[in-house]
Amino acid sequence: MTTPSEPGAGRLDPSLSAIMSERRQLINLAYRLLGSLADAEDVVQETYARWYAMSRQQQEAIDVPGAWLTKVASRVCLDLLGSARARRERYVGEWIPEPLPERTEWISGRPGGATVDPADRVTLDESINMAFLVVLESMTPAERVALILHDVFRYSFAEVAEIVGRTPAACRQLASSARGRIRASQPPATPSAQRAGIVREFKQAWEAKDIDALIGLLAPDATGTADGGGLASAVLHPVEGGEQIAHLLIDIVGKAPDLIILERTVNGQPGLVAQQDGLTVMVMALDVVGDRIQHIWAVRNPEKLRPWTAG
Repeated sequence: MTTPSEPGAGRLDPSLSAIMSERRQLINLAYRLLGSLADAEDVVQETYARWYAMSRQQQEAIDVPGAWLTKVASRVCLDLLGSARARRERYVGEWIPEPLPERTEWISGRPGGATVDPADRVTLDESINMAFLVVLESMTPAERVALILHDVFRYSFAEVAEIVGRTPAACRQLASSARGRIRASQPPATPSAQRAGIVREFKQAWEAKDIDALIGLLAPDATGTADGGGLASAVLHPVEGGEQIAHLLIDIVGKAPDLIILERTVNGQPGLVAQQDGLTVMVMALDVVGDRIQHIWAVRNPEKLRPWTAG
């Protein structure tokens, strides 16, 4: 705090403003590294706690505070990724990354919130979609950190090396290995307008309980994965085959005739949300390949649906 007699009285501390302006970048980074918005927010809180635990002299000795915050957040994420794998092995059913609403909803906390500035556009690129995040789950923590920091956030391998505790050459190899996994798992992207049209047709067929139309929109070898977080009614294992998935979807709406299905943006791409009594009970991300739906990820775990709560 300054007093009127002190230099800079009446002005905001520019260093505080610079530090707080990094928050969105840190959330974006931590979410990609962890696949959980709740965990990402915890990481950012811990990162700031470490910053403010330092003396003013220690803070002023740091030339680039933003780089320091990124390094600390990345290291916290790296530690969490190591323990997360063990936790997810004990998870009841399949674990799917936490789905994100359209960026204005999770950054501002409400639909139609504050105007989003260009710095937030990173949330719309390919590194935020569900297919990409699912592939990240198959990587080692070091591969994941090297890929995200270098390929998405444009950190040099020398900078990445300081974070993961390896040589720059080793980090280059980690990122290359991770890149290979991405290429092997992701076919050419379907144009956005075509993808949105297929998702809309899928929604309409589902609402109409048109089994033939659903089967026609799903790839014969489509996969459906649900994350119920241990709910009694959760589907514990992936469902293989378009016809099997279609029958399961018909069964869902048959048991919940009051289910309202909405088109929404899920992780930057066209997706669906199911609501009952004004509450979101399921968020569905869909991977469209060509003119068919290849993968469906349905999240029902209430802990992962908090950003989607209506109202």
